[in-house]
Amino acid sequence: MYFQLPEAIAAYFKADRNTNADALAACFSDDAVVTDERNVYRGRDAIRRWRAEASTKYTYTVTPFAMTTEGHRTVVSSHLVGDFPGSPLDLRYFFVLDKEKIAELEIKP
Repeated sequence: MYFQLPEAIAAYFKADRNTNADALAACFSDDAVVTDERNVYRGRDAIRRWRAEASTKYTYTVTPFAMTTEGHRTVVSSHLVGDFPGSPLDLRYFFVLDKEKIAELEIKP
């Protein structure tokens, strides 16, 4: 199946793949919010720290395999494989875009 991710979302997954917390944070608006594992991260600095910490704790790869929309959110289903508990697993990434940046991201199993 072929699909093209919106530019900001494609940049997010590329930065995640390269474990580049600065590039990943740059995909978000200044006041963006990320919700992951029941934690909420507000603003680019918090998002940068969230990603940097995740890259020191675990090594993983993420492969998007489907994209849909739910209301105003773009939902990307991805397969994760790594050295974290429960690997491998599929997660859904719920993105809200604001112009060319990510305004919100919620990650759910």
